[in-house]
Amino acid sequence: MALRACGLIIFRRRLIPKVDNTAIEFLLLQASDGIHHWTPPKGHVEPGESDLETALRETQEEAGIEAGQLTIIEGFRRELSYVARAKPKIVVYWLAEVKDCDVEVCLSREHQAYRWLELEDACQLAQFEEMKAALQEGHQFLCSTAT
Repeated sequence: MALRACGLIIFRRRLIPKVDNTAIEFLLLQASDGIHHWTPPKGHVEPGESDLETALRETQEEAGIEAGQLTIIEGFRRELSYVARAKPKIVVYWLAEVKDCDVEVCLSREHQAYRWLELEDACQLAQFEEMKAALQEGHQFLCSTAT
């Protein structure tokens, strides 16, 4: 059975909201162990938790960003399937915008660095094709729903 994890693809808009979509920056965290890969905050589902509850809890634990500091974007949910440490894994991601683009990020011991990056740079740091695709799909969704 596949391990299940959930997380949030967190973004901010640096310029005028919904006018200049190039201003979208994604938050990526660098893992402290293994290959020091870069991903959005995510973690394993605990018994009794919904997937979204897991994503919000993990974001608070790993990045210090609380649920009240975020707006979950309706209509976007991506499920990634891959093998991690020789075991199948499923990760579900939602898009979430920080309400304050200058929000303080406080890393847990699980991560050693964080960066806010525009799409192209985020995709370069995200080594895994599935993660790159999720970032690209999230960006495309945000650009297509801007009014």
